Amino acid sequence: MLLNVLCSWLLIVTVLDVDIVVHGGSVGPENCTQARCKDHGPAIRFPFRLKGMQPLHCGYPGFDLSCNKDKQTVLQITPSSADKFLVKRIDYTAQEIEIYIYNKHYDYYDDFKDICIPRQIFELSSSPFEFSDAQRKTDYTIFSCPPSDERDRLPYQLAKLSPCFGNHSNKMYAFDDSDLESTPELVSCTKVEDYRSVPSFIMQPLLKLKWSRPSCKRCEEMGKTCGLLNQVADDQTTQETQCLDVPKGPNRGRQILEILGICALVTVFIGAATVLYYVYSSKKIEEESQLRIEKFLDDYRALKPSRYAYDDIRRITNRFEDKLGQGAYGTVYKGKLSSELLVAVKILDSSNEKGEDFINEVGTMGLIHHVNVVRLVGFCADGFIRALIYEYLPNGSLQNFLSSADDKNSFLGWEKLQNIALGIAKGIEYLHQGCDQRILHFDIKPNNILLDQDFTPKVSDFGLAKLCSKDQSAISMTTARGTMGYIAPEVFSRNFGNVSYKSDVYSFGVLLLEMVGGKKYFKVMEDSTSHIYFPEWIYNLLEQGSDLRIHIEDEGDVKVARKLAIIGLWCIQWHPVDRPSMNIVVQMLEREGDNLTMPPYPFASTSN
Repeated sequence: MLLNVLCSWLLIVTVLDVDIVVHGGSVGPENCTQARCKDHGPAIRFPFRLKGMQPLHCGYPGFDLSCNKDKQTVLQITPSSADKFLVKRIDYTAQEIEIYIYNKHYDYYDDFKDICIPRQIFELSSSPFEFSDAQRKTDYTIFSCPPSDERDRLPYQLAKLSPCFGNHSNKMYAFDDSDLESTPELVSCTKVEDYRSVPSFIMQPLLKLKWSRPSCKRCEEMGKTCGLLNQVADDQTTQETQCLDVPKGPNRGRQILEILGICALVTVFIGAATVLYYVYSSKKIEEESQLRIEKFLDDYRALKPSRYAYDDIRRITNRFEDKLGQGAYGTVYKGKLSSELLVAVKILDSSNEKGEDFINEVGTMGLIHHVNVVRLVGFCADGFIRALIYEYLPNGSLQNFLSSADDKNSFLGWEKLQNIALGIAKGIEYLHQGCDQRILHFDIKPNNILLDQDFTPKVSDFGLAKLCSKDQSAISMTTARGTMGYIAPEVFSRNFGNVSYKSDVYSFGVLLLEMVGGKKYFKVMEDSTSHIYFPEWIYNLLEQGSDLRIHIEDEGDVKVARKLAIIGLWCIQWHPVDRPSMNIVVQMLEREGDNLTMPPYPFASTSN
């Protein structure tokens, strides 16, 4: 029953929605589907676009069309001109457009009385168009003459241009230069201007224009559509074209047959799947995951980190020669996109049945552009192979540098630690406030903080991230997300409050305390059965006014260590409402440590 309803709905959609026809409505902001002003009007696709109804990436600069109140397709050759031309036909393969003159002075179907030839048609240099080679060219001279019945009765090699040129007292005439000698006396006329190699449109106001750039002939001949390919070269963006494997326009009859065939095949498949379900369950899950990812990538195409095939990944990593590390979700290899651009390629394990980690990572990071968030260069979804390509950060993760101040060989120094902490906080603040939607990371920890050659920190690994609106005070979660030790209490139990962006604040607080304690943190953790023991130990030392029992030589470094510890304790308050936002955390890190007050005792639920 459900299958019959679905097939009927698909058939209706197929019959009614072949391509977008604009009748006073608007095309969706991400939709570059072929459009028309009316049912039998010229098809509009790249390099042309419907101005104000399709986004800029759907067309090429200078190729804007519009629909007038009569649903006719209109071309305005230069933005500064008020004259417009009606479009009769567009030949995308030959790269020609046929237009006819149209303005308030002249209509194409009149008897050529007082023809108004817009001046801009003589001067196409400021537009992407030029006259077609197929039109006969001639030279014209424009004269300004007093009114004369004799001149008005001349045959049609003389065109009257008064409505567009000249003033009310004189009339303007365009003379074919080859016939100047046979014209009446021109003593009373004044020569205005010469125009060379202009099509003979005086007798036929239908004009043929051509364009050479952008060139989409190859795409049209291959039966593919043409679109913009944004490339960056020498810090400047150039606009080139690419051929897309998308049908130029659906065939209605063929689509109906395909849908009927699909419905029949699905019916057979459902019957067979009932018998073979347990045998093929694993394969079916993988295929559903692949389809889910492909659908997501189709919707995501406009956001554009580059997509690579598996063969590209093998080439980039030199057949997986240099392994950087391995984690719970995949293996990371060093790669090279060019002689100057090194990347880290993460080959994902198929640990998530529905591909959510991959979709989260690509979908979320495609929205992010910040100095303290790692940049996603590209991705691969080739069959069952999934990979993520990031910028390469030579200093690896922060985890490699978490050492006690007593260890002078690997300790980064308190000033650098403070800068790293501030950079991480700004990255998380951007996720919470800087994007259209708030991004909750849910896995802030040292392993997910990467450092570039200057030790600038970058938040990475968005496999567990969730998106929500900025005015949403709580989000629903079915299972806990994150790494033990860094997960906020409310993620486990709603008795502490709702899950929100404050959960990331808690994880950041744990990370700060870990940066302060270094290896001492792990030593205390190994000797204790309670995870909260080390932060509570730090709190008691600060409350008593004692030093942190960390070797610090400079008095200024004492203030830095104390400031990081106090901010970390503010962030790990057990109830989310007591924790500061990341905006406040950034302000606290930028202030002098002497101005910070001790937070309330954050371990109220622990046993005394």
